[in-house]
Amino acid sequence: MDEALLSRVEDAGLNASAPPQQRWIDGWLVRYSPGKAQRARCINAVAPGRLPLAQRLPLALAVYAEAGLPALARITPFTQPVGLDAWLADQGWTRHDDTRVMVCPAIPRITPTPLPANTQWERLDAAAYAQAIGQLRGTPPEQILAHAQRLAASPVPYQGYVIRRSSDGVVLACGQLAREGDWVGLYDIHTQTGARRQGLAIAICERLLALSVQVGATSAYLQVEAGNDPARRLYHRLGFDDAYAYHYRRRT
Repeated sequence: MDEALLSRVEDAGLNASAPPQQRWIDGWLVRYSPGKAQRARCINAVAPGRLPLAQRLPLALAVYAEAGLPALARITPFTQPVGLDAWLADQGWTRHDDTRVMVCPAIPRITPTPLPANTQWERLDAAAYAQAIGQLRGTPPEQILAHAQRLAASPVPYQGYVIRRSSDGVVLACGQLAREGDWVGLYDIHTQTGARRQGLAIAICERLLALSVQVGATSAYLQVEAGNDPARRLYHRLGFDDAYAYHYRRRT
């Protein structure tokens, strides 16, 4: 894909994941949200900066020490300087969480398939959505609260939806969209363990994409773990293709 297009996707993802807790340190966007999402509590090295790395890194580490969080760095094809990944590896930072950014350059016109019997589609506000996805994932209460705060303060508005079982109100699956201009990001697509293989994930995605088209989005992106083959097959079916990879480095 065109590099300018991929750079636009990276910008959209950075904007959509912005937490209230972040600082600019000599070309590094240092984020330190106490929530679960790593993209909201890591170093994003988006500009070359002026300080040598050996001087810049301690400034970022001090932020994480003050926040009581482990230091993380996100490494993408756009990371500056280019040799940062190798330099961190030499410093003993370990690599983890290989991730793929997938892009659908032209969202297809989709008529969502009907929901399973005894289920309903419901929109939730930020606090309720963070609670729903947190319960599905078994997230600690303090991370659920941080997630709700990030969604509420996001510069790119989120819309969160769930598929709920009508008989008892249990949330079976959920997902969010974050639209910026003609781009939309799909986030937190998750299905309850006992409700998988029932078509709920594709039902969520189809509805999110259809809603995105209604509000003017023409292209979409999402992020998925490289080893999550079932999810990647589903996204391929919807018109998404691998665009670029990123991973994290953790200070040990």
